[in-house]
Amino acid sequence: MLELRLVQGSLLKKVLESIKELVNDANFDCSSTGFSLQAMDSSHVALVSLLLKPEGFEHYRCDRNLSMGMNLNNMAKILKFAGNDDIITIKADDGSDTDTDTVTFMFESPKQDKISDFTMKLMDIDGEHLGIPEAEYHAIVRMPSAEFARVCKDLSTIGDTVVITVSKEGVKFSTKGDIGSANIVCRGNTNVDKPEEATVIEMNEPVALRFGLRYMNSFTKATPLSSSVTISLSNEMPVVVEYKIAEMGYVRFYLAPKIEEDEEETKPQV
Repeated sequence: MLELRLVQGSLLKKVLESIKELVNDANFDCSSTGFSLQAMDSSHVALVSLLLKPEGFEHYRCDRNLSMGMNLNNMAKILKFAGNDDIITIKADDGSDTDTDTVTFMFESPKQDKISDFTMKLMDIDGEHLGIPEAEYHAIVRMPSAEFARVCKDLSTIGDTVVITVSKEGVKFSTKGDIGSANIVCRGNTNVDKPEEATVIEMNEPVALRFGLRYMNSFTKATPLSSSVTISLSNEMPVVVEYKIAEMGYVRFYLAPKIEEDEEETKPQV
């Protein structure tokens, strides 16, 4: 039996909005460690990793490990029926002898005066579970998520790729296009009233990597989940763009750097 009750229903809606553009179909894995997802985009350039820990749910029951294949666009359609203040409960029967073939979403209004439930068919998805190695990053940048979203959006009006350079000067985002070039430099800034507005740069050695802006803009769909974003970079390794989800988990995006000579995306070595 699987039963997950989430008081902040809007949180699940935001999670879906942040990843459904990159991933169409994926397995949601449920275990004692949490409700998670790991999937690559169709071009096998970007990887999404999501974790919602059990303590973030009001009620979390998962009798045995369960993998539920879902179409994320269909799931998002169902979640649109939930009000932002609704309590969302996810249920599935893991009948030991039979495979689970449906999942039920129940939405309760805060006053309990309206309850809706929707049953969705599950899919059989061959998910390749990739081991993501722990890595020591050469540079880690934490900055306001809205600022990062603005930088990516602005630069994509000039060019298709962004070079992220971390040095003593700060973090520089650069692009070139037919009409010219653009550079945006964000310096470390911790002297702010609110911690989430700080820009913190930790650098062991300088880094300069090139990425597709189309993917970066897609990652910023997660901006509503967190007021800050953490960008971890190492030369010749995929970048990690992480958004913390309140106190209950995270969504992380991994993107392979572009090779400058041929401007082709390479597959992430994860």
